[in-house]
This record gives sequence, structure tokens and C-alpha cells, in this order.
Amino acid sequence: MHNVVITMMMPVRCFSCGKPLAHMWEQYKARVDKGEDPKKVLDELGVKNYCCRALFVGNVELIEQVGKFKR
Repeated sequence: MHNVVITMMMPVRCFSCGKPLAHMWEQYKARVDKGEDPKKVLDELGVKNYCCRALFVGNVELIEQVGKFKR
């Protein structure tokens, strides 16, 4: 069996405005986990729209829980 690690389920684009976001998720997550303020991180990443910011702040990684269930 292969060891495959899937660490994100961030949408590729914002649902409302269509801005690409997934490429910023790893950096955002790492910086927030280190204790930085999410507002500051989003500002520095250039995420300005409320719809996009909501995706970052509201994203919950559930891939590990979902991966336990078989089809």
C-alpha cells in the first residue's frame, strides 16, 4: 500500500469572486499555526475581499476524518 498524505481541501478558487486561493493555503496555515494573527497574514498575502478571507478563516481540514470511510 502506498503512503499518500493529503493535507488540504481548500477550494482552488473563491466561490463568490473566482480569485485563485489554494496556492496560499499552506503558507497561511503554517504562519497561523506558529501564532501569527490571521488578519495580518491575510493582509500580507494580499487577500482583501471578505468572501476570500472567509474561506481562509472558516476552512476546517476534514480530509483525515473523511478518509476513514470507504466507498
